[in-house]
Amino acid sequence: MGVTARLVHSVLVLAVMSFVVYGLMGLMPGDPIDLMIAADPRLTPDDALRLKALYGLDRPWTERWLRWLGQFVQGELGYSRLYARPVGEAMLPALGNSALLMLSAMALSLSLAIPLGIVASLKPHGMLDRLVNLLAFASVSVPVFWLGLMLIVVFAVSLGWLPAGGVADVGDGGLGDRLRHMVLPVSALALAGLGQAARHMRAAMINEAGADYMRTARAKGCGPARMVLVHQLRNALLPITTIIALEFGGLFSGALITETVFAWPGMGRLIYEAVMGNDFNLALSGLLLATAMTLMGSILADIAYGRLDPRTSRT
Repeated sequence: MGVTARLVHSVLVLAVMSFVVYGLMGLMPGDPIDLMIAADPRLTPDDALRLKALYGLDRPWTERWLRWLGQFVQGELGYSRLYARPVGEAMLPALGNSALLMLSAMALSLSLAIPLGIVASLKPHGMLDRLVNLLAFASVSVPVFWLGLMLIVVFAVSLGWLPAGGVADVGDGGLGDRLRHMVLPVSALALAGLGQAARHMRAAMINEAGADYMRTARAKGCGPARMVLVHQLRNALLPITTIIALEFGGLFSGALITETVFAWPGMGRLIYEAVMGNDFNLALSGLLLATAMTLMGSILADIAYGRLDPRTSRT
């Protein structure tokens, strides 16, 4: 399937996703007008009817979805009820915070997982391989919220080296202060994703070690370091490319549990608050952005496959 066909397919998926999410949110009890009435007892039932007619909430949800979809196509994301400003302005700060957090965690995780996977694959079932497998098993098994809490207890409460949460101290906000606040949430996310990437890297390296091109390179007198780092590693990076593609959507949708534990104002918390607060426009825009970025990551992964292994571009 070509890139153009994949883009068309992605647009259809986004349309179906918006239909499903809008329908599910429409089934939730209450609507923004009901919440306004609960917050302001001076509003009468007649006021509620007029407001629902004004905002189109008295119409079937399918008709409301088509109206919203038409505005979305024109670039009009609507107004956020919870934040009392346009959806784009409400999402932008959280989007930047999540992208910074997730990119840093992914970079740290892969910078540790790739060398560990390579080292473990050199002598399968050896001592180093067993240690890497043990680390990977612990990484996959430990819940990220528990890991985050333990990091806070040790490094923020007991030792007092790092702040327990937030993005910056009040009145500071400099680069050094921001980096200090990033250490614990980035470490929690990186350690949680380390095991899966290391295991995939180890398995791919072991699988490529027995390939015909490796035997040919060895017969031609290629050195062990060049064989591993140039020939074997290039093809073994395909599973890591898949992991990066799957995590691409998370860069823009955030990590709800980690952001909650460390009070990090990212997209995960923003989408959660929007759903719980019946902020249709904000919730839909956030969820569709995450879906779009996941689909885009899949397309970019296919392009990367063709670069790493030209055989995949001919299939």
